[in-house]
Amino acid sequence: MAPAALLLELKQLMIRELDLQGVEPADIEDDAPLFGAGLGLDSLDALQLAMAIEEAYQVTIPEGEAAKPIFASPRALAAYVAQHRP
Repeated sequence: MAPAALLLELKQLMIRELDLQGVEPADIEDDAPLFGAGLGLDSLDALQLAMAIEEAYQVTIPEGEAAKPIFASPRALAAYVAQHRP
């Protein structure tokens, strides 16, 4: 899958799984932080998102500090999924 297509799919998954009403994939910047000033996600959102990604893409996302760089931005998340999916 092309990187741009995977990034779009992940943005759509985030919107759907986290019920981000009124948000479109184009509204989510590729390099914007997912937490804090970016999308404003919290640790519960991260857990829900990790579970959805693991199920959809058959990858394992580590817990705790090891997950922070993976969830740095949509682009970082897409890179991790692309590298670790079967």
